[in-house]
Amino acid sequence: MTDESLRGDAATVVAAVRSGDTARFALLTERYRRELQVHCYRMLANYEDAQDLTQETFLRAWHKRESFRGHAALRTWLYRIATNACLDFLEKRDDRTPVPSELPDSEVPHLQPYPDRMLPEDPQESVVARETIELAFVVAVQHLPPRQRAVFILRDVLGWPASNAADALELTVASVTSALQRARVTMRAQLPDRRLDWRGTATRELSSDERDVVRSYIDAHERNDLDGLMGLLRDDLRFAMLPDPGTVTRTAKDAVDGWVSGGLFGPGHDDWRGVATTVNRMPAAVLYLRTPDDPRHRLFAVAVLHVVDGKIARLTGFDAADKPWLDLPPTL
Repeated sequence: MTDESLRGDAATVVAAVRSGDTARFALLTERYRRELQVHCYRMLANYEDAQDLTQETFLRAWHKRESFRGHAALRTWLYRIATNACLDFLEKRDDRTPVPSELPDSEVPHLQPYPDRMLPEDPQESVVARETIELAFVVAVQHLPPRQRAVFILRDVLGWPASNAADALELTVASVTSALQRARVTMRAQLPDRRLDWRGTATRELSSDERDVVRSYIDAHERNDLDGLMGLLRDDLRFAMLPDPGTVTRTAKDAVDGWVSGGLFGPGHDDWRGVATTVNRMPAAVLYLRTPDDPRHRLFAVAVLHVVDGKIARLTGFDAADKPWLDLPPTL
């Protein structure tokens, strides 16, 4: 059976899902894998967990295939399963306590970057609008309690009607409305300069400012230019190097003082190469370091930059070693 024939009327789709034919089931469901993984990532803020939970979604869907009646679209049915799989996971995760709204990135130690190559291929798809995959947004969502988080994502990111969200989460419409109102208050506090209507937002390309700042950031490393690096930072820079909880700073001075005490551009940390890239649809620099006893520059970190008015307002660094899903060369 061809892919086109499986896109037929509702009865045909229901019959295909419930047929017990694994090939037909996979043909119907696999097209949603990437967008479901983005959904799980927003819920969990961790790429590896999102991969696992997306696979768990398909396993649950297979085992529950007899429950698919076609009353909702297949995509909606899968999102419902994915959302509840993430909620079950969050109940078991060690860091069950919601992140206090005043704490920075380092208090979300499981945060991981999302490789752009794994986003859905359609750049206009609302589920991958740039504003809703950026790190600041993903971190802000983590400040919501899990069920409130699910309501917010289903309603304000995916644009589901309140009745559909209530059905997916086994809540009343009044409960969903109340949870959404509370979630919006928290999101306004976390992202005060952002509008709160992300539905249907088109993905935009990097600005010339962003591209210039990434190049300058890499150049400062390659020239061991601490003053040049400082000149790229806003005074109110927020910096974190994850998963190390001890690196967070709230000012450029604190960040630079920490880099100096950590030996940046000193012996053993003075032979850098960098490559510009994007992750989470944000400008980023992949940094490679060559130590004195090594003939090669080896993958060190990915620095994800939030650029405002030509300067870095937020810098989130991630250890890039042993993360094959980032698909980065281990050496230069």
